[in-house]
Amino acid sequence: MWIVYITLAILLLALTILPKIQNSHWVFRVPEFAKIQITYLIFFTFILGLLTETTEYLWYYQGLLAVLFIHHGQTLIKYTPLYPVKKHRQRHISSEKLHFISANVYQFNKEYSRFIDLIKKYSPDFFMTMESNEDWEKALKALEGDYPYQHKVTLENTYGMHFYSRIEIKHAKTHYFVADDIPSIEIHMKTNDGFSFVFFGVHPPPPSPTEEETSKERDGDLLSTAQRVKDIKDPVIVVGDFNNVAWSKSSILFRKTSQLIDPRIGHSFVSTFHAKYRLLRFPIDLMFHSENIFINELKTLENFGSDHLPVYCNFFIDHHNDEQEELIQTATREEEAEAKVMIQEGIEEDGNRDTVVTED
Repeated sequence: MWIVYITLAILLLALTILPKIQNSHWVFRVPEFAKIQITYLIFFTFILGLLTETTEYLWYYQGLLAVLFIHHGQTLIKYTPLYPVKKHRQRHISSEKLHFISANVYQFNKEYSRFIDLIKKYSPDFFMTMESNEDWEKALKALEGDYPYQHKVTLENTYGMHFYSRIEIKHAKTHYFVADDIPSIEIHMKTNDGFSFVFFGVHPPPPSPTEEETSKERDGDLLSTAQRVKDIKDPVIVVGDFNNVAWSKSSILFRKTSQLIDPRIGHSFVSTFHAKYRLLRFPIDLMFHSENIFINELKTLENFGSDHLPVYCNFFIDHHNDEQEELIQTATREEEAEAKVMIQEGIEEDGNRDTVVTED
């Protein structure tokens, strides 16, 4: 038991230190995703230490584990109801409630009817799909009668995106910020009660041993979106499979650069991936919004066959309520310069992706 305990303690220390090293290689970035699981494992390893026969060095290791638990807990508690945030009521001068679904459908998922049934069940005002290719586009035609406004980016490389709306689309644009095969969508809409807002959909590539070796394209793409969002005057929502977690350095830099709010703070993690493995589920489908958008509900929905759970959001727009302005953080000059460097590194990075990806 002592060998197992020591091995776990050293491993947990390594997994805590690696993300602190500012290197874009996936070895240093992937441990950020598992902060929740690492924290639980630290706790159980500490308990294991209490059951271990006392040795000369036991309490040194126990002290180390306690420090690691506090270190991770200080970050994670912000994404729970234990962290105090103001509650906001909807007022008569605000927009009607709006709701949408964002879903990484998994390109090779053939259970189209399950997703269509999900959309019919929750009947969102608009929804976005990621990893949707030509086969998914054909399947989603069954919903076009209910969602007459659409914007489609059909790709076979697992980065296709489709947007369907009952709300009128005034203008839509596809951006390719860092690579000509990684799209982001910008949708300008206006509600029936006269409220204009902008929806951004993003899906940058992840740093992983099976995809991109580094996080450079991901970070460059996200920070390019942040730069674009900062110049938009209308209310903004940025949603998608960020392939990132809210507490990573690049996510924090995204939030500060865009001057948007993370609605998970004070509420919940909203973990989405992997849909089939609850204990190995990471909150990588993120959302950020401007101060005049107020979130009533943000949660995951039931699995429809994808490797991601879909995200459901209910919100309203209120131009006359400034209570959320205190939640906005802005980037310093040094952070702005760092963001520009990361964007350039993302543009220069060669992702070397296939135009058509087939399932292994």
